[in-house]
Amino acid sequence: MLGKTYDSQVCSIARSLEVIGERWSLLIVRDALFGGATRYSDFQRNLGIATNVLKSRLDGFVEAGIMRRHRYSEQPELHEYLLTEKGRALAPALIALTEWGDRWASDGEPPILYTHSVCGAGITQQVVCAHCGRVDDPAEIRAVIGPGMPPERASRKA
Repeated sequence: MLGKTYDSQVCSIARSLEVIGERWSLLIVRDALFGGATRYSDFQRNLGIATNVLKSRLDGFVEAGIMRRHRYSEQPELHEYLLTEKGRALAPALIALTEWGDRWASDGEPPILYTHSVCGAGITQQVVCAHCGRVDDPAEIRAVIGPGMPPERASRKA
């Protein structure tokens, strides 16, 4: 969706930005995930986004497999946009962004709280160690070369 702006990056963050990094993209996914928006008119009304931009984003999400288009009316032909498993998997990232925004980009109390629909308790996004469960400080996290790194790039980073 962004074009190939990150071709030189061998990084999953850069690849993710190619799909969901444009302005409005995460807000569209947010409204679908947490606001129940499925129809073009829902997104347009909630976001006030230009119609050509909304169409482009929704088409891009369908192409990327984040949403699927489902016809709900024959005359006139109308579609709703439903999140796929791939799209719903963005929930932890959106919750993490919300928590960051509540802490660092807000002057007051959180405007939105996420709760578990089954028990009503609050939802948070946490970074945990797969072995001991603890990550007390982001400085304890380091990035290491993974199996998907091309060998020629891995040798330069080692």
